[in-house]
Amino acid sequence: MISTRRMLLAGMGAAAFTSTACAQRLRDRFGRDDAPPVTGPYAEAAAYSAKRRGVSLLVMQDGKILFETYPGDGAPQKGWELASGTKSFTGVMAGLAQADGLLDIDEPAAKTLTEWSGDTRNRITIRHLLTLTSGLQGEGDVARPPAYLDAITAKAVRDPGAKFVYGPTDFQCFGELLKRKLRAAGKPEDPVVWLQARLFDQLGVKPADWKRGRDGNPFMPQGAYLNARDWARFGQWVMDGAKGMDPKVYAALFEATSANPGYGLSWWLLRPGLIGPSPRSGIDGDAIGEAGKGEDIVMAAGAGDQRLYLLRKRRIVVARQANDIVRAMTPGSVKWRDDEFLPLLLR
Repeated sequence: MISTRRMLLAGMGAAAFTSTACAQRLRDRFGRDDAPPVTGPYAEAAAYSAKRRGVSLLVMQDGKILFETYPGDGAPQKGWELASGTKSFTGVMAGLAQADGLLDIDEPAAKTLTEWSGDTRNRITIRHLLTLTSGLQGEGDVARPPAYLDAITAKAVRDPGAKFVYGPTDFQCFGELLKRKLRAAGKPEDPVVWLQARLFDQLGVKPADWKRGRDGNPFMPQGAYLNARDWARFGQWVMDGAKGMDPKVYAALFEATSANPGYGLSWWLLRPGLIGPSPRSGIDGDAIGEAGKGEDIVMAAGAGDQRLYLLRKRRIVVARQANDIVRAMTPGSVKWRDDEFLPLLLR
């Protein structure tokens, strides 16, 4: 009797240990206890993403979804904040507006922002604004973009094109410029309302939200909320040549400047020499540049490790989203590194 009892207790203990070990493996791999196992060629990339607050990972090739997973609080139709991943819509807006005859990216911004016509800011072009090389004093708090009319009061502190400076001001200046262009053309002057009608409706993309400032204007450097499928659908359209955009502006999206080899017209270019936003951004310039070496990868990226990769040689679009943006920036969080994730994805 005693021997049988000992055997039962030992078996129960072994089962408990096995269950605990299994749960710990799930926590280590997916960041939660009840995550379903992910198998196949993207399992390692999915595990890496999930452990770092991941809520979506989607891989698409030529418009066909090859893989998608939604760990934690994720769900296919749930929109998440893209943070600075929003910036990459602005270059597209410029290309659509140029196709419609509303602007030319190489025209002086002062043509529309007439407040700049009487000083050195009259040398700033729209291209300078969208490549973050305007020379404006714009190193403000990236989490709090200035109102449009406050942004255009920024002073010039260096020559246009001389230096890449990451910040919200240039994009908010573009927002005011585009708003005025649309108004003058008799179109809806809200840039996001116009973008929805001009592009998103035809793609079947519907943002879950888009943050606005106290002035009621949509933020241009951040603030869009999309689900992974819609973000990937937008990325596929860009990958396919962005039908309806001006070809000159489309090419400029992925043309580096002398100020930053790793940044084009509102898009990141994963190349050696890339100058990242800041040490807290999660974009390690040297490492991410090396990770993209030999490939042709461009990227929209936002705080909290939001990523939209276009692997142009492979015709693959990858959307990756995460929650708890603030927690991502705390010292104790498990850090995301593009140079660790991309090899898992490409393996």
